[in-house]
Amino acid sequence: QVQLVESGGGLVQPGGYLKLACKAFGFAFNKHHMSWYRQRPGKEREFVAQILSATRATTYADSVKGRFTISRDNSESTLYLRMNNLQPEDTAVYYCQAAGIGGPSGFWGQGTQVTVSN
Repeated sequence: QVQLVESGGGLVQPGGYLKLACKAFGFAFNKHHMSWYRQRPGKEREFVAQILSATRATTYADSVKGRFTISRDNSESTLYLRMNNLQPEDTAVYYCQAAGIGGPSGFWGQGTQVTVSN
């Protein structure tokens, strides 16, 4: 059974950091491009970062470039997102996505809430 289970969200003060994890089950994790998306309150879901399967090349949204780092551990079938210097506008539900599974939109986790506030 294909599953993506996110963890690591929570409440953090502005300027703080969090590291999200996404554990994959039921598919060959190392063969799939993986991404993080987020949905801010009242907004559409938006792309955050992607890491390719073989080359591990990364791409970031302009809004997070230089602050967020996506990485993967294929031996643990786990995707990560290190988020530094978090700001209130980063408050969102963060989702991991596996490309190439379940159709054109890929396969999604259930999301983890990140709240940046004093």
